Amino acid sequence: MTLDQMLGILVWTGAGAVLLIVLMAIDSLFTRYKDLEEIKNGNVAVTTRFIMKLLAQAFILSRSIATSDDLWEALVVSAISFVILLLIESLIEFALRAMAGLDLTEGTRQNQIASALFTGSLHVAGALIIGACL
Repeated sequence: MTLDQMLGILVWTGAGAVLLIVLMAIDSLFTRYKDLEEIKNGNVAVTTRFIMKLLAQAFILSRSIATSDDLWEALVVSAISFVILLLIESLIEFALRAMAGLDLTEGTRQNQIASALFTGSLHVAGALIIGACL
């Protein structure tokens, strides 16, 4: 491994980490509770959802990096994928609230693991599908 390759790993990893931090911060703006505050208070459901969404986004980022020669392209693909997953989550949560009276966000805030796993699984499934497309 050359010095250029090692520096490339450092740059790509650093850029990816910054993107993941930004995306998770944006995600937190779309929840009706404060993720980090709930995590700090020991809410396992919020923590579970957060981790599943982070892993899903990291998987997409890893696939976009693996299939791209351009750092910016990989980051943009990951950001667009994040928006797609956010829209899918919002639509499904809206449909579940309207049709079944199931509020996954409120359930997660109330530390209901089932709600967190359901919401997180939407992102994991979406990430696997998006990753297959890359």
